[in-house]
Amino acid sequence: MRYQRIRDLREDHDLYQKDLADYLHCSQVAYSYYELGKRDIPTSILIQLANFYHTSIDYLLNQTDEKQPYPQK
Repeated sequence: MRYQRIRDLREDHDLYQKDLADYLHCSQVAYSYYELGKRDIPTSILIQLANFYHTSIDYLLNQTDEKQPYPQK
């Protein structure tokens, strides 16, 4: 599985892989592997990315086209 939306969001925000790797406290290579689907993205990383981009994990994983996050309880 390739995580195209994660790459698209990064590029839409004019960020480099290194920028996101620094935010996520991982290496640029590890982040690159997430985008390429060479490594599954841990749930904790998905949560951080969803919060960073103000979207839902379902959107990141291409399960919905709705960008808005779910309402908080």
